[in-house]
Formats: sequence, C-alpha cells, structure tokens
Amino acid sequence: MTAPSVDLSPKRASYDPADFVVPSGREELWRFTPMRRMRGLHQQSDATGGVRYVVGEAADAHIAVVGRDDPLLAMAAAPTDRVAAQAWANFDKAAVISVAPNEQVAEPIMASIHAEGEPHSFGQVVIDCGSHSSSTTVVEHRGAGAYAGGITIRVADGARATVAVLQQMDEDGVLVGNVQAELGRDASLRCVAVTLGGDLVRLATNVTYNAPGGSVELLGAFFTAGGSHQEHRLFVDHSVPDCSSEVVYKGALAGDKAHSVWVGDVLIRAAATGTSTYETNRNLVLTDGARADSVPNLEIETGEVVGAGHAAATGRFDDEQLFYLQSRGISADEARRLVVRGFFADIVRRIGVAEVEAPLLAAVDKELASIGASS
Repeated sequence: MTAPSVDLSPKRASYDPADFVVPSGREELWRFTPMRRMRGLHQQSDATGGVRYVVGEAADAHIAVVGRDDPLLAMAAAPTDRVAAQAWANFDKAAVISVAPNEQVAEPIMASIHAEGEPHSFGQVVIDCGSHSSSTTVVEHRGAGAYAGGITIRVADGARATVAVLQQMDEDGVLVGNVQAELGRDASLRCVAVTLGGDLVRLATNVTYNAPGGSVELLGAFFTAGGSHQEHRLFVDHSVPDCSSEVVYKGALAGDKAHSVWVGDVLIRAAATGTSTYETNRNLVLTDGARADSVPNLEIETGEVVGAGHAAATGRFDDEQLFYLQSRGISADEARRLVVRGFFADIVRRIGVAEVEAPLLAAVDKELASIGASS
C-alpha cells in the first residue's frame, strides 16, 4: 500500500490578514509556539508602537527607507501566515536594498531594525540582487517591543548573495519574522540566521526556485538561555529541475525552561528531477530544565534525485571532553567554553561574515560565564 502524499507547502499566501484564521496554538504551524507570549501579534491588527530603521552605506548598492506606497515594494512576496500578513498590512516604512546587475559589492550592506513602543510594531525589508551580482547583506533585529516583519530576498539569474539575519532582541523582546527567498536560474544564496536573546523569537524561512541551477545554503546558530523560546521553521520548495539545498542549524541551550524548536521541511516535487538536498540539526543541552524539539520532514515525489536526506540529534554536554581538557591543566570554565565554541566552529567558519560571527561568539562566552557563576 502506498502512503498518501503529505504536502508540506504553505496552504495559503495572501497580503490580507482576514484570509487567515486567528491561530490558537493547536494548528500544526503554531503547535510549538507559546501563544500567550506573542503579546497579541497573532490577534490584533493595529500598530501603535514604532519601528526605527538604521541603514548603512554601500558604494555599489542602493539603500533606502521608503513608505508603503513605494513601487519597489511591489516585489515583496505574499505572506504565508496571519502574523506575516499583519506585518504587511500595518507597516509604515520599509527598508529596500537594491544591487544592480553585474555589481560586485565588496563590503557588507548593513540594516538594523529597532522595535520600539507598545503594543506592536511592524516592518518590511526587501533585498533585490540583480543578475550576475555579488553581495552580502546583514539585517539585525533589536529592541524590547513586540515586532513582526517580513524579509523578501530576490536573487536574479546568475547572482551570488549572502544574507544574514541576526536576532539580538532584549530579554523581554518578541520577534515573529518571515523570510521569503526566491532564486533565478543558476543563482546562489547563503542565508544565515543567528538568534541570541529575546523572550520569544520565531523565524520562518521559505525558499522557492524559479528556474534550474539554483543553489541554497541555509545556516543557523542559536543560543537559547533562561526561559527564552526560540523557534526556527524552514521550508524549501524544490519545484524545478537541477537545484540544490543544504540546511545546517546548530543550537545550544542553557537555563531552566529554555526551549528551542527547529522544524525543517523539504519538498521535492515531481518536476524537480536532479535535486540534491540534505538538512541537519544539532542541539547541545548545557543544563537541566532545557528542552530542544527537532522535526525534520522530507517529501519526495520523484525518484530521479541526486540525493536527499536529513539528520537531527540532541545531546547533553560531554563530561568526558570536559574532564580531558581539565586533566591538561585547563580550568573548568575555559574547558566548557572551548567545547561549546568547538560545537559551533563549523557554522562560524561557513558564515563568513565577521559582523555576525563576533556577536555569536560573544554571546556564547557571556552565557557560559553566567553558567559558571551560578554553578
């Protein structure tokens, strides 16, 4: 007997929040999310808080903060859940980053979003990478408010782009983000998510391909501390032939009631022959009371693939490694730091953006120092 197909793709895409039911937390899409900590982002559609954009300068890119009637926003992808739709319906300003065809942007393009005010703030970012261009963009989220926003990434034919999304919300900050990436023929995207801090952070990343030859690398690192809830959901839709995707996410958890969620969905449609894909999630639990949920899903509708697979594992801190290092004269705190840094080492190496690597390593050292002080 053949098992029925389970379509992993989003069931709806709309700019209108009314097209989505108000989630209760019982839906598959929201079942891991503590709705009571969303501060009403999933229920209300009014925005009385503020959002402040801080954008840098780049010699070979156009960066602007625009109003919602700006024609450049026409390329923004349709939201696939209610909170993302509310972010679209209620934002006042958006950051737009454009890289012209054939431009080679040497320095990272920087944009920072600060969530300010109560009860909610909403925003949008559009990153348009022209054909055969090369660029690196860093989008940073900060603040203590409740923020929902969308990031649209368009990578045109033959372009090479790195986009890093860095979450450094305050201890009581709430972020619900939605990243929509679309690739052209022979385009390449490295999309990095680094999450550090926040009371609740939920980041959904969706990838689609418009033509053959596209390549996506989704990298993620997170440190879930205290009672924080950090959730990363990914969906890669292979709908055209000869494309590839690789997903690697690593997270460390410390503190009572720290909770991380990673959900990785990959769909290989019948037309997507020649697909190569693999997704990996690794979690390191440093203290009692922390919990990591890991849910990899892979649906394949054709047998003509190059390769497809997934792996996920959650483990505790290895006391034998700690003992080995201490036996060589290294203090317990320094040994713990070396082991955790080693756990993140391959992700740090692959990120390749100093503006993202430095905050990650600093957060690791800070949280480990806190664990050492309390032990």
